[in-house]
Amino acid sequence: MYKCTVIGISDSREQWFSPKIREIIRQGKVFSGGIRHHEIMNDFLPKEHVWIDITIPLSNVFNSYKAYDDIIIFASGDPLFFGFANTIQREVPECKITVHPYFNSIQMLAHRLCLPYHDIRFVSLTGRPWDKFDEALIKGETLIGVLTDKKKTPAIIRQRMREYGYDNYDMYVGECLGNDSEEAITKIGYKEDFSNNSSPTFAQPNCIILQQKVKKEQFFGIPENHFDLLDGRVNMITKAPIRLATLAALNLRNARVFWDIGFCTGSVSIEAKLQCPHLAIESFEIRPECQEIMATNMKRFGTPGINVHIGDFLTTDISTLPVPDAIFIGGHGGKLVEIVDKVVGHINSSIKDNRESEPKRERLIAINSVSEKSHNMMYEAAEKNNFTLISDNRITLNEHNSINIITFAI
Repeated sequence: MYKCTVIGISDSREQWFSPKIREIIRQGKVFSGGIRHHEIMNDFLPKEHVWIDITIPLSNVFNSYKAYDDIIIFASGDPLFFGFANTIQREVPECKITVHPYFNSIQMLAHRLCLPYHDIRFVSLTGRPWDKFDEALIKGETLIGVLTDKKKTPAIIRQRMREYGYDNYDMYVGECLGNDSEEAITKIGYKEDFSNNSSPTFAQPNCIILQQKVKKEQFFGIPENHFDLLDGRVNMITKAPIRLATLAALNLRNARVFWDIGFCTGSVSIEAKLQCPHLAIESFEIRPECQEIMATNMKRFGTPGINVHIGDFLTTDISTLPVPDAIFIGGHGGKLVEIVDKVVGHINSSIKDNRESEPKRERLIAINSVSEKSHNMMYEAAEKNNFTLISDNRITLNEHNSINIITFAI
């Protein structure tokens, strides 16, 4: 098995290396890195050397590595900071790795701004989804450092933030940091905006630091009258105390994936996302008019990343969706048993097909029952699927009908 020495470099064409690293390069024979890295390092390499470009698909790169015992790899900044050393550890865990890091780009931007960054939340959007970025925003992190890519640009990031009400951050953009001839830093104040016609473009590679200037109001139990409602019917929304008690019963802090079946106004999904921003949430609703209501409420309360599915749950294709750790059934149209059966079938098939890495995780399912009929249906579904009762608590709120919050372990 080959060994790898991974050396972090900047974008400068005038690299400085310690005597130790210079000696490693001088004695090397096989080198690898991106095309840009080869351009930067070409003058430092021995005359007789082999270079392996790191390109997609990476499987071809790692197959090429197998022909050699010792490879020196150049990577941008710190190879362990969302970098190629992480990829090697994942793809070739038996490989012996030595790392010689440089500053990562977000550190360099903080240095240029003379900005203490010990409390910064680091996020990468380079070929990655929005979830970790959304989580940082919802948590109200005061400093967020973001690695961008050609699709998730500073302008696109800024647009998403403002769409969901996160217009309380100054944005600093660092371009080509370390390249003396191309490096640039731009500040966009939190009160500034740019239209589609004037959106600035920034040279790649770039990164950003977001600095919170105004604290956003954060709810713990959103008042019902703050939501956009279905036909203005306040009784169609789960009341804040019931909502919080239900989410507590589902132990969402320890869940990864949450399904909200019958979301209506989206109050349960949105509250769950605000209280547990790490959750991946799949929300289902049969009424098409609720799609716009959900979108409005998501933007109002700053909860991007909730995946919305409109249509009859029983005919919705759920085969590719992540396996839920927690399920709330807020609406069932008299077909509660069938809905539970479909959820259980999805969980079991995912375990059988090895798509679920932790099949023994505790999974919880809950329903808020107002009528004796729905109460009985939930117990029928539980008995049919061998669920274990966790709790059945009856709560009366003001003049409203009593509600049973029923929770079972699947």
